[in-house]
Amino acid sequence: MRNKIYCFLLMLPALLVSTAIFAQDNGAPESIMRSNGKIYVVVAICVTILAGLFLYVVSIDRKIGKIEKDNL
Repeated sequence: MRNKIYCFLLMLPALLVSTAIFAQDNGAPESIMRSNGKIYVVVAICVTILAGLFLYVVSIDRKIGKIEKDNL
């Protein structure tokens, strides 16, 4: 019970700060990035990172499958 109270007390300031941050709308950052052409760089980097992670997981899966096949 005490841990839930501490958790709530720690979460309350974070919620209040986040609402204050969202209340300050100076214009959409994505429209600024889109007008400068930087959004495409961000998207390309995200796609590259996700593709790399996907290839890494596939290679690990193949290695584990080969080890499992050898042990049987």
